[in-house]
Amino acid sequence: MRVGQNPAKSVDNVAKPARVTVAIVNYIPFLGGYYAQSLEVLKACLESLWQNTDLPYDLLVFDNASCPEVRAYLSEAAEQGRIQFLLLSDKNIGKGGAWNIIFGGAPGEVVAYADSDIYFFPGWLSAELQVLETFHEAGMVTGIPMWSPEEFSTSTIRWAESHPGACLERGQFLPWEDYWRHLRSLGYDEESSRGYYASHEFTRLTYNGMKYFVGAGHFQFLAPRKALRSALPIPSERPMGQVRSLDIALNANGYLRLSTSEWWVQHMGNTLQDWEGPLAQAGAGSMHSKPQYKKMKLLAWKPVHRLLTWTHDRTFKILYRG
Repeated sequence: MRVGQNPAKSVDNVAKPARVTVAIVNYIPFLGGYYAQSLEVLKACLESLWQNTDLPYDLLVFDNASCPEVRAYLSEAAEQGRIQFLLLSDKNIGKGGAWNIIFGGAPGEVVAYADSDIYFFPGWLSAELQVLETFHEAGMVTGIPMWSPEEFSTSTIRWAESHPGACLERGQFLPWEDYWRHLRSLGYDEESSRGYYASHEFTRLTYNGMKYFVGAGHFQFLAPRKALRSALPIPSERPMGQVRSLDIALNANGYLRLSTSEWWVQHMGNTLQDWEGPLAQAGAGSMHSKPQYKKMKLLAWKPVHRLLTWTHDRTFKILYRG
């Protein structure tokens, strides 16, 4: 039996969500090996977001079953009011599974997604929103100049070829320094990256005097909530992978996928080694080309590399998939 009336019935209004929901997915199962510096990277990500976001937003963090130290840090930030929505999953449901929850439940009209190893430069949100407001058909906007397979942006190509005032070009428009600045954070070696760079053209769109690259990335993007919901559900049979289905669905639904010609965000990777984020300025060109991965010749030898990779994979499965 109820005793009395719920006091909430006398409240006439509730808090309204911000137009933009910034959503971050995080997964740090332990603080060692590959993940040794991941908590520090996560802190750098969130601090850059809190310091450099120039428009109102709500922050939603989805933690995919991280270790207790990480969850304690996130819970403290939420208690301090720095995270508006904190979702703590007791198991890793994968990036796609987290996307299904985030995109389906984000309260804002616009979702600004980022992995937990992204650094945000000053003014990033207003710059990406400007692209979204310029292209009403846009479904993904990533804040770096980058290459993306054209096959997943055919709707963007058709829009550019049929829209008055739009100019589409293919060629070596992305400087090597910008290309390598992103790829080195993903762990690629410079020699193979130079070969891949030399054999590919980059598709550039010019509209209203501004230049954009055709395509977008999964590590960070701005998108209308309605566009993301049109792509649900995202398959989620593996922790990583299957995220390409988002590109396929948005493209099939007629949405544009674009990247900016300036640097408004940057992927840090799993280490802060050689990271110059606090000193870098959005749109000010590339960072110094210091090698991030200094490999000894023995470790670069393919048989040794394959053995170490296999050992790491087996150890991870024994420890964390039992």
